This record gives sequence, structure tokens and C-alpha cells, in this order.
Amino acid sequence: MTEITNLGVAALRDGISGGDFTAVEAAEAFNAAVAGASALNAFIVATPDHALESARKVDADRAAGKALGKMAGVPIGMKDLFATKGVQTTAASHILEGFTPEYESTVSQKLWEAGAGMLGKLNLDQFAMGSSNETSYFGNVISPWRRSDGGNTPLAPGGSSGGSSAAVAARLCPAATGTDTGGSIRQPAAFTGITGIKPTYGRCSRWGIVAFASSLDQAGPMARDVRDCAIMLEAMAGFDPKDSTSLDLPVPEWEAGLNADLKGKKVGIPREYRVDGLDADVARSWDEGIAWLKDAGAEVVDISLPHTKYALPAYYIVAPAEASSNLARYDGVRYGLRDLPDGANLQDMYAATRAAGFGAEVKRRILIGTYVLSAGFYDAYYTQAQKVRTLISHDFKNAFADVDVILAPTTPTAAFGLGEMVSDPLAMYLNDVFAVPASLAGLPAMSVPAGLNREGLPLGLQIVGRPFDEQGVLNAGLAIEQRAGFTARPGKWW
Repeated sequence: MTEITNLGVAALRDGISGGDFTAVEAAEAFNAAVAGASALNAFIVATPDHALESARKVDADRAAGKALGKMAGVPIGMKDLFATKGVQTTAASHILEGFTPEYESTVSQKLWEAGAGMLGKLNLDQFAMGSSNETSYFGNVISPWRRSDGGNTPLAPGGSSGGSSAAVAARLCPAATGTDTGGSIRQPAAFTGITGIKPTYGRCSRWGIVAFASSLDQAGPMARDVRDCAIMLEAMAGFDPKDSTSLDLPVPEWEAGLNADLKGKKVGIPREYRVDGLDADVARSWDEGIAWLKDAGAEVVDISLPHTKYALPAYYIVAPAEASSNLARYDGVRYGLRDLPDGANLQDMYAATRAAGFGAEVKRRILIGTYVLSAGFYDAYYTQAQKVRTLISHDFKNAFADVDVILAPTTPTAAFGLGEMVSDPLAMYLNDVFAVPASLAGLPAMSVPAGLNREGLPLGLQIVGRPFDEQGVLNAGLAIEQRAGFTARPGKWW
């Protein structure tokens, strides 16, 4: 039999329901993998007991002849941005270290109800602010991938969901939750050769997820392939009255609807994404993706998204502004870290707590956000950025009048070495140049592995769809997946 840790969501679910192995055997195998991979630093906290308890319930339900859920017996990793009852939730920040919620996030609760178990809480960029997983208070996550030239340079797993991407790529878990504010599911998925989808804004509840930018944050699955993402997204999605931005729509049967035949479909290729100096391997991968979608029956159409060049600057005004507002709650009064110098008054405590609790990147974004919201600058920056956001949404709306999905690279390069961009925040921000526009427009978007670059590192292709059309995105992703034949995986060194 194939080693259990090599199995994805669908194979685990079907193997357990078919009696090929038990849920407890699966949980034990993945628990062992997590315990043996501390060198990757993918997990902040391991929860082997949670995984085993859930597995025992699934095995008991199967023995009793009860119906099993969509994720029955599948142990997953939970990004440490989701509140988990009785388990530390930190957002990878010192200011929340030791915080143990008394409640469960809606998304994680849905996954437990579907039969999933939790292997642990995954590392991330602090408060989801970063593109390389180097801003975590709990240390850098290291990608399981290495360059093919034999160099041992530790590589970035992407961010902010870097713990999730590294854990799935290293076979520590078959799937993991991620969150995507400006590319934080898609970019790490591309860097580590896995699949991840950001659904339409509002498709998954934000209740119980530590907030970064409330009008952008969206949860989604990260897994080995398109089918596994479809299964997990079905379990995660759904209306939640506790989230005012939640979509009151039925959850489609995305797995059952998977179809790689794209006859009659039109795929848009945005000319603005062919930026000067685009990495040659990325450009080649994009051209291969276009050929694969043609082979699947799609018609390829050249389109224009004219305001693309303004997306990144608009995002880095809107997101920090919302972060500045959301992170004001961390004041040392009600929960989390409290730094109280001798003789300090309330204002001194606020200042000391935030100085000690927030990392450099979080402070940078709070400062930017507070500045653009301040009197005299609000109209010049924040209001203008919101107008640009509207124009970007209109660009997509106009494009989708003529095409069904849009194909672009996920990232401008493959994974880079840890430390290579830390000193240049602007260069780091450019990692999200292809991912941010879909986030600003609230559209479903997915990264699918498309091949390796000349250094033997994964490259991803991104499919962007109409609002609520996750099925179209998944189907185009499946067509690419079948033709790319991506089976590469990192050699084990950890």
C-alpha cells in the first residue's frame, strides 16, 4: 500500500470509508511526520491528541454504520490565524503569545463537523503581514525545497501562509487552511508546488479569524491537487450570520462538478501582466499554460486590465489602513501581552505593550495605515486608493463580459532565499504584483503547479474567475493540472 502520508484528501477519505486503513492509522502517520520535521518550523503548536480524538470518532462512526462527513478521517494543519477553542492562537505574534480562545472559528468548526482532525497550528507571517514567512515571532518557516544546483540556501515558502504551504509540500499534512488578503494562499502555493484557492470574498466566514484587512481577508484551502481543494472548500464554505460580509448562498458541489473539458470556454490573457523583465521561466510557463488550455478546448482571448499598474500601490494603502484600525484592539488591557513599566500610566502601557508585542513589519504597516487615515491625508491617499480599487473591479467586470476565466502567472519569480529581500520591503511587496488585483476585486483565484524553473523550483499558474464561479476556476485548474503532469516533490533533507 502507498505510504499513508503520500495520500491526499480524496485518497484518505476514500481509503478510510472503504476500510483500507483506519482514521487512527492516518492520524498516527501524520502525527509522526509532524514530530519528525521540526527543522522546517512549519508548526507553532502540534496537537496530536486532537487529531487522534477526531480519528477515533470517525472510526467509531464508520463501525456503527453512520454517514461520514466530507473530510472524515483527514488530519489537517490549521493556520494559526484561526481561533481554536482550548488551543493557543497567536497570529505568529508575541502580543498574542499564550492567548487561548474560548471559542472556535466558524471555518475550523465546519471542518471538525465534516470529520477533519487537527495536527497543529501552522506558522505564518505575523498577523499575516508578509510574503516570505520571515516576520513570525516564532521564527522563519523553511521551504522543504532546495535548488537543484546542490546549494543549501534555505528558501522562502512564501507568505503569509508559509507554514501551510511548507507542511503540505513536505507531506506533513494532506491539506491545510490558509488565508489570502493579497495573495497569501496563492503565492506560497506557487513557491512550494502545491494547489491553493482563494474563493470569492464572503464565501468562507471570517468569524474567529484574526483580522488583518477586513475587506480583503478570505480563508481558503491549500492541498496537493485541485480535487482536494474542491473537497475542502465545500467543507469550509457557507453562510454565517456572525459575519456581516458572509455570502448568503448555497454551497455548490464543487467536487462533483469538476470537469477538465473547456470546450466553449474563453480564457483571457491580460497584456498588462507581461511586465518588462518578466522572468524567462515564468514567461515560458505562462505560454505552456495557454497551450494547455487550448488543448482542453478553450479559446484564448487577449484582454486588457488597464488599471493593473495601480493595484499594488492601492493595496498597500487600503490593507495597512484597515490593519491600523483592526490592530488597535491589542492594547494590553483585555488579553494578550501586557508590558507595564514601573510608574507607567495608561498611555505608557499602550506604547510599551505595542513596542514589545508587534514585529517590525507589523509596526511598519500600522504606521503607514495610521498616516493614510489621518486628517489631511485621508482624501489624498485612502479615498484615492478606494477609487482605484473600484476601477480595478470594473476592469475585471469588463473583461468577464468577453471571457470566462483569466490566466496569468501566480508570482513574478520562483522561491527566493531567506534573507534575500528582508532589507528591501518594496522588493518583497512586488511578490504579490500578480495576486493583488483579484484580491482587491474580491474574485475567486487559484494557483496550480505548472512545472519547475531552471533551478528545479516550482512555478505556479493563476486562474481568476467571475464572482461566485469557483467551479469555473477549479475546472480550468484541473485542465492545467492534467496536462502539466506535475509530480515533482522536494527531496527529504529535514
